[in-house]
Amino acid sequence: MTRIGLMGGTFDPIHYGHLVTAEEAFIRFKLDRVIFIPSGMPPHKSERKVVEGAHRFIMAQMATITNPHFDVSRIEVDEKGPTYTVDTLKKLKVGEYKDADLIFITGADAILEIFTWKNPEELFTLCRFAAATRPGYVVSDDMLKSLHKFGPGKVDFFEVPALAISSTDIRRRVKEGRPVRYLLPDEVISYILKNGLYSV
Repeated sequence: MTRIGLMGGTFDPIHYGHLVTAEEAFIRFKLDRVIFIPSGMPPHKSERKVVEGAHRFIMAQMATITNPHFDVSRIEVDEKGPTYTVDTLKKLKVGEYKDADLIFITGADAILEIFTWKNPEELFTLCRFAAATRPGYVVSDDMLKSLHKFGPGKVDFFEVPALAISSTDIRRRVKEGRPVRYLLPDEVISYILKNGLYSV
């Protein structure tokens, strides 16, 4: 069976932490490919203005184009209104990836909030989760018990060294005119500067 990694996120902007996480998951879980899915209008980010989906999609394409097992999907950025992971997974399951083993790649912090997502029980029937952690990160026994109720083997934790990079810090640095080199691909930096993203 084909094993597809789904890397969901705002990617505002995409950076090396995302790319290293996806590559590590590709190897660790023996995936056939990783699909980056920039979110449409993420309901959990409503407290701040998210850069237009078209820009985030283009930046994700620029960042992943040299990796033959990375792709970028427009499935959420083309949606009108709020987008939810469970709805995206259902579309993928009846479409191109109906016979694939889907593994949703996210951060451990997001997994800890999964009970606040739309229809969390249904999520675990549609895919498995790969949760990236920083070195030394410890998942509590209580959280493991909570996740276990959805079935054994539904969440795998894996360590990634480059997770100290954050999109929030990159946006702040751009706004303040501070350097972001070596935090994200040069092509993405050029695109941000050319289009005046995050400067206000």
